[in-house]
Amino acid sequence: MAVQQLIKFHIADETFGIGITQIYQILKPQEIFKVPNTPPFIEGLLNLRGKVLTVFNLRKRFNMPAKENDENTKIIIVNMNELLLGFVVDSVTEIVRVPDEDIVETPPTLSTFDKRFLSGVAKLNDKLILLLNLDKVLTPDEEQQVKDLVQKHGAEVVK
Repeated sequence: MAVQQLIKFHIADETFGIGITQIYQILKPQEIFKVPNTPPFIEGLLNLRGKVLTVFNLRKRFNMPAKENDENTKIIIVNMNELLLGFVVDSVTEIVRVPDEDIVETPPTLSTFDKRFLSGVAKLNDKLILLLNLDKVLTPDEEQQVKDLVQKHGAEVVK
């Protein structure tokens, strides 16, 4: 029986999961280099030991109400298509193990969230964890924009 390990995190009232193999690191909020003329969900660029990565606010990306960072706020660094990206989330709570048979397609009845960002739903006890599909968080155009941002401003951030 195959089991997936997920990092469980929260944004507003929703519980999300990302496969542990896609996680590079989890950080406390850091100084972020703001870049003008970017979409509102891009917080800016971050220098992580000489590597420049783009940080996104998932609340803004998912059109959820804004919230100030607090002591629970974390930045989840993921490796997506050879890009390191940071996602600001309200909190990271735990690593959970979910058997493959408890991971199902996103139900059509899920109306509280834009399903295009999800790869499925994990059932854990009597709770549901929305599985974030990293390949769908950005459109191909947005992914190119991120690469261009890092290329254009990377040197300024590493100074």
